[in-house]
Amino acid sequence: MPAGAAPLYSGNRPMIIHEDDKGLGFLLGDAARLLRKVIDRRLQPFGLTRAQWAVLAMLASRDGLSQSELADELEIEKSTVGRLIDHVEANGLIERRPMANDRRFWRVHLTEQARPLIARVTEVILATRTEMLSGLTDEQQRRLSDGLAVIKSNLSAALDSEASKPPAPLSEPC
Repeated sequence: MPAGAAPLYSGNRPMIIHEDDKGLGFLLGDAARLLRKVIDRRLQPFGLTRAQWAVLAMLASRDGLSQSELADELEIEKSTVGRLIDHVEANGLIERRPMANDRRFWRVHLTEQARPLIARVTEVILATRTEMLSGLTDEQQRRLSDGLAVIKSNLSAALDSEASKPPAPLSEPC
C-alpha cells in the first residue's frame, strides 16, 4: 500500500474514507459547495444567481456569443443556458439579436443597463476570491490552480470515455 494511503479494510469493515481524512474528492466537493453558497448569498442583493452571473461574466469578455457558444464556454447544456438567458433577458441585462447572415440564429448581447452591475458584481466576486485564497502564497495558488486543471482534464476524459462505452447490463434481481 502506498505511504499515507488509507487501508481499504479495517477489521471486517470496508474503509471508504479514513476517520480523520475525508479525502481529496470530499474536500473538493465541500469547498465547491461552500463557494457556490457564499457567492449565491452575495449575489442576492443584485437579483442574480451564480449561474446568471456566469452568463453575464462570459458576455462581458465576449459579447455577442450565440446560445450554443455560451453553452460550450460555460460547459452546460444548451437548454439550461437557454433558461438562464430567458431570466437574465427578462431583467433587462441582455438582449438577443438576430445574426446578420442567418436570421434563424441569435447572438446574445449585454445591454447598457448591465454594464454598471457587472462592475459592482465583479468587485464582489474578486473580494470573495481573495477571501477564499487567504493564507495561500502566490506559488501555492498557482500550484493549486495547475493541479485542479489536471484533475478537471482527467475527469473530463473519464466522462468522454464512459460516454463511448455501451451501458452495463442490469443485474438480475435477487
